[in-house]
Amino acid sequence: MRKIAVVTGTRAEYGLLKNTLNRIKENINLELQLIVTGAHLSEDFGYTINEILEDGFKVDEKLPVLMGSNNKGCMAKEMALLMIQLSQVFEKHKPDILLILGDRYEIFAAASTAMSMNIPIAHISGGEITEGAIDEQIRHAITKMAHIHFPGANIYAQNIEKMGEEPWRIFSVGDPAIENIKVTNFLNKDELKKQLNVVVDENTLLITYHPVTLEIEKLPDQIENLIKAMNSTNKTMIITYPNADNGGEYIIKKLQGFAKINPNVSIFKNLGVLRYLSVMKICGAVIGNSSSSLVEAPYLKVPAVNIGNRQKGRLMAGNVICCGNEAEDIVKAINKSLSIEFKEKVKNTKSLYGEGKTSEEIVNVLENIELGERLLKKKLVWS
Repeated sequence: MRKIAVVTGTRAEYGLLKNTLNRIKENINLELQLIVTGAHLSEDFGYTINEILEDGFKVDEKLPVLMGSNNKGCMAKEMALLMIQLSQVFEKHKPDILLILGDRYEIFAAASTAMSMNIPIAHISGGEITEGAIDEQIRHAITKMAHIHFPGANIYAQNIEKMGEEPWRIFSVGDPAIENIKVTNFLNKDELKKQLNVVVDENTLLITYHPVTLEIEKLPDQIENLIKAMNSTNKTMIITYPNADNGGEYIIKKLQGFAKINPNVSIFKNLGVLRYLSVMKICGAVIGNSSSSLVEAPYLKVPAVNIGNRQKGRLMAGNVICCGNEAEDIVKAINKSLSIEFKEKVKNTKSLYGEGKTSEEIVNVLENIELGERLLKKKLVWS
């Protein structure tokens, strides 16, 4: 039986991996080895390992690394700690393939450890571009370490090939977020009101703002402007926590303060995939700098306002309005996103991220790709 180790550190990443994890678990020729770390094990970020357990997965290893600090050196220390733990875990479980998703520092640590131990790496969502975040360097570094590539769109597959990766290693499977939407039985307004104690309708804004890690010195001004813009909109606002990057705690404190003085604001550590997508499907617009504005929102034909540079360089469909970080720019973009004219335009939006068969295609490759010297020994094939 082929052993597939999967490392997950955040709620968003797990949400994208969930369908693939289920397919691995159900496949008689594969054994899932699930390793949970990072924000999943932090009460400050909702202790989302509980969501993983409630979904019926067996967690093989829990590796706490968060140090409760957001200074610049903390990320490096957490990566070092995780690599030490992962080296022991990989020695114990002896996986045949490591499957990872995305571009966070926990995933970089997992890839680095696996590479040094000659464990083949399968990477989901490579080839993308996000110029405003340190994730950009991490993602491309993982691509050069990975042996199997599962990009979310054809243009990202082309980017990977242009980086010198052999074409036979690249499988354009689409973005896992699209599959999430296709298999979700959405909650209706009444169910959401019961669970969230919020009335969600076309006047509701769904807001997520993550730190822009290459502009961290600008974060206080960025959050001040975001709060000014939100305060000037007379809308119901559902805000989810940012990720655990440098600056995340600062954002949380500022948004909590804003929620205390604004009765229209409800803030949640974690909505989970079902509730998040259900809110998105009904709401008037998605606001912030999360990738969900660019991937899930177009498929659901929901207007989105993408603030600042965090997602600069990604594929963007016709539902997305990009704006700067100044409060007046954000307000102008929100008003446009909620206008009748723009909502009519968004009805014709087409998804740029595949058709929703991602997990089936990934697991087929994991099950059947030939292991051995050819897979491990990479060649550069720039033309």
